[in-house]
Amino acid sequence: MITLKNMHEEIMEQKPVSKGSYLLSVVRLSAVLIILCGIIYPLASTALAQVLMPSQANGSLLKNKEGKVIGSELIGQNFSNPALFHGRVSSIEYKAEASGSNNYGPSNPDMLKRTSDFIAQWKIDNPGVPIHELPIDLVTNSGSGLDPHISPAAALVQIPKISGLTGVPSETLKELVKEHTEGRDLGLFGEKRVNILKLNMALMELSSK
Repeated sequence: MITLKNMHEEIMEQKPVSKGSYLLSVVRLSAVLIILCGIIYPLASTALAQVLMPSQANGSLLKNKEGKVIGSELIGQNFSNPALFHGRVSSIEYKAEASGSNNYGPSNPDMLKRTSDFIAQWKIDNPGVPIHELPIDLVTNSGSGLDPHISPAAALVQIPKISGLTGVPSETLKELVKEHTEGRDLGLFGEKRVNILKLNMALMELSSK
């Protein structure tokens, strides 16, 4: 029968583990974790991503007919050409390394000035479109400042100006917007949206014909 006295005697008879043994165990465990988490796992996940979803794994890059990369479908761009569709306001100029927003409130002076300046320019560029028809997403910054999408309404409201500058009929441009309108995720989440880069690529291809 094992008694407390016997257990105590057995414990006292055991030799203490040296600090060297502890250190060796720590070094072995660290080496295993470095190899497993720092080498094997990253290589395996990278290889798996390249096989299952190569486009997304490489940044969802979009190329023109010549195979030149012109951007990513995940990050918006500034389009200075007035004959192209324009995206949302970006306080960081769509710089991916500076993702974020200044988070201005509706009464912030800088926010009010930026909005009034945009509306003033809108009146000049789009004299045939009343201000009350201007969708709010064209005036506001997204949370990340990198949103590549606008609402279908924000694309449609730009058609009169673009049609006048390119000579492409308004009905043709409306069909183009319709073709590039993406639905809600899983049919339930989010809102319908238009990827500006994809839309402008299609517009440039159409205008070159």
